[in-house]
Amino acid sequence: MSKKLLTDDLILAKMSEDYGCLAPEDVDFDYKLQSIKDHYEFSISEDWKNPDFMFYTETTADGYEVWIATDDERSPSINDDVYYYESDWLEKMQDYLTDGCTIYYQDFADRSYEFEEIIDNVYVEYYNDKKQELEDKLIDDGYERESTEATTEMV
Repeated sequence: MSKKLLTDDLILAKMSEDYGCLAPEDVDFDYKLQSIKDHYEFSISEDWKNPDFMFYTETTADGYEVWIATDDERSPSINDDVYYYESDWLEKMQDYLTDGCTIYYQDFADRSYEFEEIIDNVYVEYYNDKKQELEDKLIDDGYERESTEATTEMV
């Protein structure tokens, strides 16, 4: 009986066939976003639809723009939810996406670098989880990884 080998090529083919899941470097932003929306069952938009979490900007009394990431629209915490710099304000978003929340994101259509990076990170996490799930299933089905250790003969 021949051994069933578990190879990277087999895993990539089965990821596509069995899960409809393609490698992160082979897909665009829209594919990644739709895939993780379907998997984690979150919604994100610029429309106010009674969100669980909100990402938006406001202007202070003296004309400065601040970025807000909060789950309490009526009284966001100045210490926890208001950001002076735009670069940090989306740091909470990844968890809310994977938790299946309804998210209001004021700049959804703008696709900032930070937002695209979050979508990429969530997709890579999703892809790696699916890949591990598939690999475990194939091992349970009798597949084995080819040994990479060099064998030496004693003379």
